[in-house]
Order: sequence, then C-alpha cells, then structure tokens
Amino acid sequence: MTELVLVRHGETVWHHDNRYAGRSDVALTDRGRDQAEQLARWAGITRIDAVHTSPLQRARDTAEPAGRALGVAVAVDERLVEVDFGRGDGLTRDEMRERFPAELDEFLAAPASSPLPGGEPGADAVARARPALDEAVSRHPDGTVLVVGHQTLLRLLLCALLEVPLDRYRTVFPRLENGARTVVRVPDGGAPGLLVLNAPLAAP
Repeated sequence: MTELVLVRHGETVWHHDNRYAGRSDVALTDRGRDQAEQLARWAGITRIDAVHTSPLQRARDTAEPAGRALGVAVAVDERLVEVDFGRGDGLTRDEMRERFPAELDEFLAAPASSPLPGGEPGADAVARARPALDEAVSRHPDGTVLVVGHQTLLRLLLCALLEVPLDRYRTVFPRLENGARTVVRVPDGGAPGLLVLNAPLAAP
C-alpha cells in the first residue's frame, strides 16, 4: 500500500488578512519558511520515496527543503496548482461581500458546484489533480509520497479519495493548517483511508 502525506504550504504574506490565494504567486513569510524547514527535518528522519509539489512558488519553497533533506528531486506537477478563485483571488471575505454578495452566498452554500465568479468548479479541479495522485500511487505501490499543495485543492482531493461529496469539503475539513501533515493510506485495490489529519510538523 501507498501512503500519501499531504501538506499545505507554509504561511504566506496573505495569511494575516485571510486573503484567498488561488493562482496568485504570493511569498512565504518568515514563519512559512520556518515551517518548510520543520518539514525538511521531519522528512529527513522519515521514509519518503518521492516529493511532488504544486508549481506555485509558495508550495515549491515549502517542498524543496524536504527534497534536499531526502536527496531526491522535487517533482513539480502543474496539475497540483491551487483552485482558481476567479474574481475572488486576492480578496478577503468582507471584500467579496461588498463586490458580489449573492455569488459569495452561493459559494459558501455549495463551494464546489458554485465557484466564485470566474472561478474553477471543484469537480474540474479534482479531474485535473486526482490523476497526479493516482500516478504517484502507481509508481510507489509500497512507498510514501510527500505532496505539497494548497488548502482548497487538498480538501477537495481528500473528499474525492474518501468518497465525501465535494460540496462538503469546507464542513468536513474546515481547515488544513499551514505545514501540517495529513496522511491517507491507499491499499492495493482497496478504498483509501484517512490515517492522520492536521498533525503538527514538530511531531514525527
């Protein structure tokens, strides 16, 4: 069986204001860089066979120290990019409420099937990203794969793996903490199971 270690990138400069960061390439804070180093220290004492990351810089800057600690090349996969939030990208919830209140309410009620204006439906995001996980599992049938990505995409993928309706991703998984580990075990021919959710990096 394969274990997928799903990690949200480190804290970014938009974290304090809780701005929606979709395709915008925002930088890590000093704390975010510390979280990347914590991930590297954890990876260095853990059996990890491969490291995959979103192409956005905040994810790459989180994944690359772990790759160096393991002595493996980090695989950058375009399919793991964050969900596109359309006109919501870069905005806070209050700013969205001022600009498109009705669409925001629809999004909050059914976030996967009613994306923010101009945004990406959850099913489309899963359709592009799920094959990246499936391929990683097939290449490492008895291994462990570290995947560094983004909060919304990872929550949607967790729902897809665990057969949870996509529109429930915000309620079933209210938050993935920056840098925390979520582990899914994928048995050969069996249904995936959630082993760990939001484990702090300091815990091996």
